[in-house]
Amino acid sequence: MTARERCTSCNATLAEEGSTRFPCPSCAHQVSRCYRCREQSIGYTCPKCGFQGP
Repeated sequence: MTARERCTSCNATLAEEGSTRFPCPSCAHQVSRCYRCREQSIGYTCPKCGFQGP
C-alpha cells in the first residue's frame, strides 16, 4: 500500500500494518480500510455505488 491511500471510513493514511483493500461487493470499486476501523467494525460506504458494509 502506498502512503497516499486513505481509509474509506475515516480517511486515515493507510501506512500501518493490518490495513487492507478489497473490491466492493456490489460494484468491485476498490475499498480501503485501516486497521482501527477493521478492528472496531466501523462501517464504510463505497464512494462509487453507495454500498454500505460493516
